[in-house]
Amino acid sequence: MTTPDARYTESLTAQLTARGMLKPPKFLPARVCYETQMGSVAYGVSQDASDVDVYGFCVPPREVVFPHLAGVIEGFGRQHQRFDQFQKHHVRDDEAGCTYDMNIYSIVRYVHLCMENNPNMLESLFTPRRCVLYTSSVAERLRERRQVFLHKGSWFKFKGFAYSQIHKMRTKEPEGKRMAMVEQFGFDVKFAYHAVRLMREAEQVLTEHDLDLEAHAEELLQIRRGEWTQEEVESFFSRKEIELEALYEQSTLPHSPDEDAIRDLLLECLEETYGSLDGCIV
Repeated sequence: MTTPDARYTESLTAQLTARGMLKPPKFLPARVCYETQMGSVAYGVSQDASDVDVYGFCVPPREVVFPHLAGVIEGFGRQHQRFDQFQKHHVRDDEAGCTYDMNIYSIVRYVHLCMENNPNMLESLFTPRRCVLYTSSVAERLRERRQVFLHKGSWFKFKGFAYSQIHKMRTKEPEGKRMAMVEQFGFDVKFAYHAVRLMREAEQVLTEHDLDLEAHAEELLQIRRGEWTQEEVESFFSRKEIELEALYEQSTLPHSPDEDAIRDLLLECLEETYGSLDGCIV
């Protein structure tokens, strides 16, 4: 499988670790398979490139994924410390002039969250190619077959995330930069645009069985520029919720994930990395 170009030939995790800016588990820097930039850059609405949200995954050593290979007996003696995620926020890089928020998952956890249609995880698989910082043949295998993760349960996940943004828009006390935003526009346009974005993405998944994060960039920019009122955002949300409830019933997406197909895809990725799964799965 040909691996497309990415921004880096070495993972950002490995670069920051070598510079002493990250202290992840020892195995992690060499085992990162995928990193992509998330947030406003991925949505096509970036107004500030100084904050860089990075999501990705690694394939941990075989005995971390399959602890019985290290002689661990579940419930007896010293137990294996499971690795799900390495997370580090506010990593300041003065050379690059930016601050990183790093989120690197175990491939097992990553695939599971994608299967659950967690919006953040799905978005990270569907980011524009220009946002991919580091990739590998394993990562490209997942990106090429990413539609296998989509199912109708996505509507409930995206709606829940959108509700959270609406609630924050209505009730959260602004601080720092957001205080100035509220003073300028009368409400928090950042929470507003995220709510609209999530509803638009839910609509795409239900109708197109795909996810283009930049499809509604101009609309989202209008909200960020204060061209929508809070009342217009609220009206959009209420109207779109009714529309999407109907689309949910009409959608030809499967009701639930194809767990067998996703499990096979995960095992393919593990086998590609380890060479063989002999003894790993009974």
